[in-house]
Amino acid sequence: MVRNTASGRRILAVLLPGLPAERVRQAAPSLPDTPLALTVTSGNAVRLAALDSHAAAAGLAVGMTLADARALLPELQVQAHDPAADLALLEALADGCGRYTPMVAVAPPAGLLLDITGAAHLAGGEAALAGDLLKRLARMGLSGRAALADNPAAALALAGFADSDGTEWDGDGLVAQADGPSAVLALPIAALLGPLVAVPGLELDNPDALALALRRAGLRSVALVAGQPRAALAARLGDALVHRLDVLLGAAAFPLQPRWPEPEILVEARFAQPLLTVPAALKVVEGLVVRACLNLSERGAGGRAFEALLYRADGALARVRVDTAAAQRAPAAIMRLFGERLAALNDPLDPGFGYDLVRLAVPVLAPLGEEQLALDGGALAAGELLGLVDRLTARLGPGRVRRLAGADSHVPEQAGFDLPFTARPDATAWAAQAPGEPPERPALLFDPPQPVEVMAEVPDGPPRRFRWHRRLHDIVRAEGPERIAAEWWRRADGQGLTRDYYRVEDSSGGRFWLFRHGLYEERRIPGWFVHGRFA
Repeated sequence: MVRNTASGRRILAVLLPGLPAERVRQAAPSLPDTPLALTVTSGNAVRLAALDSHAAAAGLAVGMTLADARALLPELQVQAHDPAADLALLEALADGCGRYTPMVAVAPPAGLLLDITGAAHLAGGEAALAGDLLKRLARMGLSGRAALADNPAAALALAGFADSDGTEWDGDGLVAQADGPSAVLALPIAALLGPLVAVPGLELDNPDALALALRRAGLRSVALVAGQPRAALAARLGDALVHRLDVLLGAAAFPLQPRWPEPEILVEARFAQPLLTVPAALKVVEGLVVRACLNLSERGAGGRAFEALLYRADGALARVRVDTAAAQRAPAAIMRLFGERLAALNDPLDPGFGYDLVRLAVPVLAPLGEEQLALDGGALAAGELLGLVDRLTARLGPGRVRRLAGADSHVPEQAGFDLPFTARPDATAWAAQAPGEPPERPALLFDPPQPVEVMAEVPDGPPRRFRWHRRLHDIVRAEGPERIAAEWWRRADGQGLTRDYYRVEDSSGGRFWLFRHGLYEERRIPGWFVHGRFA
């Protein structure tokens, strides 16, 4: 008995079996309209990895050697197969599908998964949504097959075998629909082994050997496999196949992994007549920013990131994101950041045939209450600094403006790190320095520490003279040692050595941070290093 655990969900799967060849034709529209194959080198042979519809209709097959293919079809065109470019196009298509639902995932090598639960009514229903998506793909020169089911694996399987028995079709013959496992049960056994081959969590070690074993056992449909005792199937064919079968029939959970997390706040504007200029689109973004900031004010929060999503009528998507160093909900300030970011883009926005959907997402929120400025203007100055950081980040790009933060480590070179100024790590605060006391750590650390020659009055005493960069430094003052042991796991392995640190000043007023690497009981002749220099 199959138990459906995914009740209530509606998943739209789209398979693009011709994507590799169609992508090549998109990139080179001057190619003649003759059969096309993409090849890879496997061992000592060049084999076909993907075909266009003309090559498939002529009897060629994936896996065939190029020599055999040319013998059958001398006029065959050949291009190198580029899986990375195929995946990049698939991901771009997935981003464009965000116009229908935020829950979009890729199913390599040529599949898309959309969770349209509760979202189909915005497009006029499930079949209308699927039909609109397929028509947009067709305008891009991509042919696809779509299917609707109540779990991702079943939707992919139905899309892969859309002409099998047990499916229901809408008026234009584009979409297979299934409300339960019955349609999946009617599919051939290839549905269990084929379209799911690259889905994470559903991998099979040797699908060809499994297919042969199933055929020899007379199990030629999903229904026949599902009718077998699970224990016997697992013992003979492995637990992975049984798990895949349960996922396909909805008896086991299979979560969708969307490309982008759902934002905290999302506002949008749709247009029957696309916006044909970038300034017009930015005017809409400004209105959406105002709406989002009103929402933030009601929540007593501010945004730490704002992202404008501009959907073109031809399916392309432009994402423009700005990050802020502190929570922000002032529309004018946010729009200034968008202006800085747009001015710094290497590839300016191109509206193409126009934007028919504009969204503003606020993916990261932080508390932000009302603030009373102090009379000394300190809060105002801090706000101006953060505003400068925001403008520099928008102009130079994410991660280019950085700051230092403390880390929970007693090893000096691991006690701090740099990170983007707009990030919010759980960083450890450095201990406050006592007023009037000299700093315990230098502002400048050398990475790695630099070896020096040291002379000391006694072997384990403070240094009296050291040579660094061919220059001799006479020490007039020294303070220490400060003993720092290696991490316990390195001491347990016998690899970590103890360090004795000294703050020293030479006769010319230079102040350095030296350490002896290893105690005399740890190594016969410890080494000396300069680790930093005080200002």
